[in-house]
Amino acid sequence: MHDFIDPTVPPSVAGCVECNRTGSWWVHLRRCAKCGHVGCCDDSLHRHASAHARATGHRVIQSFEPGEGWFWDYGTRQFLATEAALEPPRSHPVDQSVPGPADRLPKKLGAFARLTL
Repeated sequence: MHDFIDPTVPPSVAGCVECNRTGSWWVHLRRCAKCGHVGCCDDSLHRHASAHARATGHRVIQSFEPGEGWFWDYGTRQFLATEAALEPPRSHPVDQSVPGPADRLPKKLGAFARLTL
């Protein structure tokens, strides 16, 4: 499993790389355990984390949500039991809205975004 995890690589950004580029929004964030790419989860509009896994073969991700440390293996479609500690930061900023970012959310959804302050 060490072929799929590099604990020395920091996360790429504090939000989804592709959503930031296009001005979109996400539900939750996932971090590639191999290269640090941060992408949006499969409940998000564009599912960039799983697209990254398919495109690169980097099949293990870790939640990039505050207070969550679980890993998922897209190859086996199972949670992964590991004690791997990835390079900090281990989540997006706690004051970033979920879903987020708040300024990009559709008006109706924006009223329900959870802000963790």
